[in-house]
Amino acid sequence: MCLAAIYWARLPRVFFGNLATDATRIGFDDSFIYREIAKALPHRSIAMIPLMREQALEAFRAWEQKPDKTMY
Repeated sequence: MCLAAIYWARLPRVFFGNLATDATRIGFDDSFIYREIAKALPHRSIAMIPLMREQALEAFRAWEQKPDKTMY
């Protein structure tokens, strides 16, 4: 499961058997992803293109106004 999804889901604990170094040793190396996340958007290896910002903000505004929302 994606680490971000684990935190967003507010899981109380995660059970695991392998370490990141184990995954790296067999070719599943996430260090590249962590380095990319740390970069400014224009410097990432995959183009990150802003789109429809005002419409996206409208969705967030609607969420802010929702009286029965579940806070994350």
